[in-house]
Amino acid sequence: MATEVTVPVLGESITEATLGEWLKQPGDAVAADEPIASLETDKVALEVPAPEAGVMGAHQVEVGDTVEVGAVIATIEAGGGAATAAKAAPAPAKSEAKAEESDASITLSPSVRRLVLEHGVDPGQITGTGKDGRLTKADVEQYVKSGAQQAPKAETSSASAGQAPATPSQGGNRNEERVRMTRLRQTVARRLKEAQDTAALLTTFNDVDMTAVMETRSKYKDLFAKKHDVKLGFMGFFVKAACMALKDVPSVNAQIDGEEIVYHDYADISVAVSAPNGLVVPVIRNAEAMSFADVENTIGDFGKRAKDGTLTMADMQGGTFTISNGGVFGSLMSTPIINPPQSAVLGLHRIEQRPVVMPDGSIEARPMMYLALSYDHRLIDGREAVTFLVRIKEAIEDPARLLIDL
Repeated sequence: MATEVTVPVLGESITEATLGEWLKQPGDAVAADEPIASLETDKVALEVPAPEAGVMGAHQVEVGDTVEVGAVIATIEAGGGAATAAKAAPAPAKSEAKAEESDASITLSPSVRRLVLEHGVDPGQITGTGKDGRLTKADVEQYVKSGAQQAPKAETSSASAGQAPATPSQGGNRNEERVRMTRLRQTVARRLKEAQDTAALLTTFNDVDMTAVMETRSKYKDLFAKKHDVKLGFMGFFVKAACMALKDVPSVNAQIDGEEIVYHDYADISVAVSAPNGLVVPVIRNAEAMSFADVENTIGDFGKRAKDGTLTMADMQGGTFTISNGGVFGSLMSTPIINPPQSAVLGLHRIEQRPVVMPDGSIEARPMMYLALSYDHRLIDGREAVTFLVRIKEAIEDPARLLIDL
């Protein structure tokens, strides 16, 4: 008797997903609750567990297909063991065999497994930088980029495809590759374009002297780490400064809903985090009520789970304001795009030594950072945007303000 495998509930307002990968092939033995497929939604990738032990039956959908919640995607046949499954299973491709052999001792996330199989590399030869030494997508991409153990790609004759032969190039290879956009990337593209089409976007800039924060961090980082078991980073200062500024300028923390403005008396700060499949923005809820240690612990947890691919829908739902730190990638200045229905986003950039004229007329080299506030001009006026950035600047240049709420 066969048991149907259906698409599980994906989260609030999420009704469909894309089948990203089959983790089990027809004839494979499966244990109860063992992942058999991965799904990609608008926000995260998640695995579909086997409802019971048995042998993997036929796949009902193909990789890349869109599936709705409750749809049947496969069956699990009752009975059978590993020996039976091995006999029934089709012979794997060479690259699959290598990956599966290495998987005996290495646990791979769906996105990493897909990349390993695509390039035909041995995950056992790659040093993992993720949690507990797990491989991340960036680890595999770097390994492939280095040229180690790449599987040769089949060449397609242009003549056989009905095309004229290409003119020989003097500059080396001219390979091209088409890769289907992930559901996450498609959603990011659609939402950012919607923001540009709907909101009246404007960006206001300021700069901030990071001297006081850097001195404070240097002075207390060891004690902070010893007491709270987490590093004292720069983001904690900006999250707390943003909470204070949002209270002073509430329209930046509001959103437009039809012909009404919704004001929030809490600060749910979305923090942009780099994940293997793209940028994600998990939410620090009620950040205004959190301590520095709580903020840093939450951000650190988000970063680890983003790399492992274990962020959930709940982690990224909501948010009243976003902070994006392009400085970690070396960005000097940018104009970030808001994340609807939010009305504003704060962009942080790299810290660099720049000459600054001091109050006494002298010139000093100071660690400066550009700040960028992109906002919906339908709701937020220029005066409010400038005031918000000034509040951030004041708090960062004099961190004591964060303690006494000035």
